[in-house]
Amino acid sequence: MTDQVDCDIRQSLDRISSQMRRDYSESLRELNLYVGQDNLLYRLWLGDGITQMQLCEHLKCEPPTVTNMVKSLEQNGFIYRKRDEQDARVMRIYLTDKGKELETPVEMKWRAQQKKLLHSISMEERLILRQIMKKMENNLS
Repeated sequence: MTDQVDCDIRQSLDRISSQMRRDYSESLRELNLYVGQDNLLYRLWLGDGITQMQLCEHLKCEPPTVTNMVKSLEQNGFIYRKRDEQDARVMRIYLTDKGKELETPVEMKWRAQQKKLLHSISMEERLILRQIMKKMENNLS
């Protein structure tokens, strides 16, 4: 019985994750973004002028992944790179006006995704779910 319950939980998490990513990916495409790029922009909305290594640490991604995201966002006019004034070896990343303007639409997409996911779940259930999911996340660490 336990094995079946455990298997059902894992399969359900897989389906939820897959469907959320698919839905969210389609939603972000309307803004000319891909999943992950929103998190990179989010970090810059908190304060830009940071290095790619700082973005790697924030996103918990490998440098080539961040490099590809930065290139794509730069090509679309959302960010630009500029050499550090104190250390010319370092490139800093800044938002363009176009990149700054994405903050509200992306936040609206985040909220819409959350609302869709949680709409039939009571606050009490959400609190329990959050606690259980934190435990699951810690189990994977």
